[in-house]
Parts: sequence; structure tokens; C-alpha cells
Amino acid sequence: MATRSSAAFAFIVLFATAAARAAGLPTVELSVNGHRLVAEVAATEATRTTGLMNRFSLQADHGMLFVFKEPQPQAFWMKNTYVPLSIAFIDGDGLIINIEDMAPLTENTHPSRGRALYALEMKKGWFAERDIAPGARIEGLAKAARARE
Repeated sequence: MATRSSAAFAFIVLFATAAARAAGLPTVELSVNGHRLVAEVAATEATRTTGLMNRFSLQADHGMLFVFKEPQPQAFWMKNTYVPLSIAFIDGDGLIINIEDMAPLTENTHPSRGRALYALEMKKGWFAERDIAPGARIEGLAKAARARE
């Protein structure tokens, strides 16, 4: 059974990687509390500004990792974003600072509660469904850090 699960995840990773490449973004495989995911990496000003705007769906266990130049307070909104999202703000050590749920097509600001070097957007509820809370460590961020400007 574990082999079938691993093969299915490998297929999802390949499919998600192909989709992200079509969008022109690199991807990285991350894990948190044993849950694996694939994230498109938004590491430039232009890709961070666009984020997941104008998309109508996200694949299962697939999201976007925003990589910043240095840890600082961050804030996100959902203008022109159609998919309900949850965002985890992550410090320089890979620890989740806070997680916020965000409604689509709104301009409400969702701030970090500390200095974030990363922000990870997933489908709304992804973190809660897996009992992932502030203090959890995101593994694999070193690969994404190399994509910084």
C-alpha cells in the first residue's frame, strides 16, 4: 500500500511540476509534520506580486511558496484571487509563525505576527485538516531559498 501511495505522490509531483513550469515558475517539494506538498516558488518581485491571482483552482497538496529577501512583517490580500486560501507565515528557521484563512476576491489584509522570510499559500483548510499549527517546522525550504533574487 505504501508503494502505491508513493507512486501516486510521485505522479502528482510530476504533474504539478509540469503545470508550474508551464506557468514559468520553479517548484519545490516541502513537508510539514510528515505531509508532503509541492509549491511553486515566487521569489521575484513580479512573481510575488502576481502570486495565485487569476487562477480558478489548485491541485491537491499543491500551493505557492513566497520567498522574501529578508525576514520582515508581511501582509497578503486576495484581490483577483478566486481560490479560497490558507496562508502560513514562516520565519527564517522554517517555523510557522501564524496561519490565516483568506476569502477570495477581498482586499482584507492578512498580516504575519512576526518577521516572516516565507509565506506558504495552500487551499483553504489544508493546514487545519492536517493539524498543522504555529510552531510546526516546514522542511525543504533551503532548496527554495536558492531561488531568491
